[in-house]
Amino acid sequence: MKILFASAELAPLARVGGLAEAASGLVRAIRATAVEILPVLPDYEGIPLDHEQSWEIAMPSWAGPARARRGEHPDVGEIILVDFPGIARPHPYVDPVTSEPWPDNDGRFITFSAAVAELAQQLEPDVLHLNDWHTASTLGFLSNPPPTVLTIHTLGYQGVTDASWLSRWPIEPWKFAWYDVANPLVGAIRSADAIVAVSPNYAAEVLRPETGMGMHDELGRRGDALVGIRNGIDVSVWNPSIDQTLPATYDYANVKEGKKAARLALLERAGWEDDRSLLISVVSRLVDQKGMDLIIGLAPYLRGIGARVLLLGSGTPQITADIRAAAATYPDVLVAETDSYDEPLAHLLFAGADVFAMPSRFEPCGLAQMQAMAYGTPTIATAVGGLVDTIVDIDADRQRGTGFLTTTNDLPGLVDATHRAARSIGSPQRRRAMQKRGMTTDWSWTVPAQQHIELYERTIAARNKPS
Repeated sequence: MKILFASAELAPLARVGGLAEAASGLVRAIRATAVEILPVLPDYEGIPLDHEQSWEIAMPSWAGPARARRGEHPDVGEIILVDFPGIARPHPYVDPVTSEPWPDNDGRFITFSAAVAELAQQLEPDVLHLNDWHTASTLGFLSNPPPTVLTIHTLGYQGVTDASWLSRWPIEPWKFAWYDVANPLVGAIRSADAIVAVSPNYAAEVLRPETGMGMHDELGRRGDALVGIRNGIDVSVWNPSIDQTLPATYDYANVKEGKKAARLALLERAGWEDDRSLLISVVSRLVDQKGMDLIIGLAPYLRGIGARVLLLGSGTPQITADIRAAAATYPDVLVAETDSYDEPLAHLLFAGADVFAMPSRFEPCGLAQMQAMAYGTPTIATAVGGLVDTIVDIDADRQRGTGFLTTTNDLPGLVDATHRAARSIGSPQRRRAMQKRGMTTDWSWTVPAQQHIELYERTIAARNKPS
């Protein structure tokens, strides 16, 4: 079985959010099963490859010339990079100076999709796996596509653009029409053989009007073609027993000592004395989706709860400014590092905190909560998407609890969950039980990868079934 896997992000080559980590983790885990999977990525910055072969790709006249490079990269293995005018940028999606989206993102990723379609015709994979709107247009360029799987990592981004683009898709352009605009994602939802939502609960949420981002009816019409498969994390990277970025490695047997060393390092970095306050960490993109306004709203309550927050993230200028203002107003309970993403610091925040906070407005799957729990850090989270699939509220289920889910997805709910976390962490027996469950759960990609392989097999079999 040969899989052609197209994505706009792939860690560590192009990383903005969870898409990069999910794509990289799935590709690596599928390769470990000996199934052949070949990722295709835009050539954002001329990444060097070993044993490189390159060739011109036949493209529509409006798209201009394109070139593919196939070779080996030390971090991701075999890969194809696609270059064409306008794709090379310092950031895949936004101007780093203004944080505004590149105005030609529609054309950039529809062109990339046209290139993926041509590669699919050349390479004849058994399955074409598309990810999010950036690759969804591919099916508008294939008259006889291979069995195709579309993964929706987040439904909030659909690539909506001017209706004039409908004339660029030669195959069933009507599928990409959405009211008076063109919508790449809806075209793939209507055309793909199978659709994956990145957690079972998210697969249910996208069918509801209030959480389906306008796609609930379209996805509902696909019936059993829609499945939910939870993402995993890379346990070769997110594993405290081998994590050399920490002051001391640890596993469940010595979790208390390991986390104590990490906590002291965090407090020293923050410039705080250890007053035994509940130490809460946040590692997040600073965007509306992630509920950073709730973290800001929580700040005035932290002293009363007996808690402090250490935050790492980068994102939109307004939310970044708001976070910095809150940290300046409440410096004894909120420290924020917002200049850039610092991965070693992220590891330390997962290890050294008492709890991790993830108050997302919506969260298709989420990776950070699994990373935190792997480090023995229970998570406070809103009860949305994959957070419901991965966190069991300790007060709702004392036998299986791993964290704290908000009863309402708003500031009162977050304040309540934080109060409950402070009480539970103060109980050594309850804390150890949550830590053990989180640290002994298999968060790896092993099971999700096998579920994807089984989906590929079913998709191929359904396509080949006599009509």
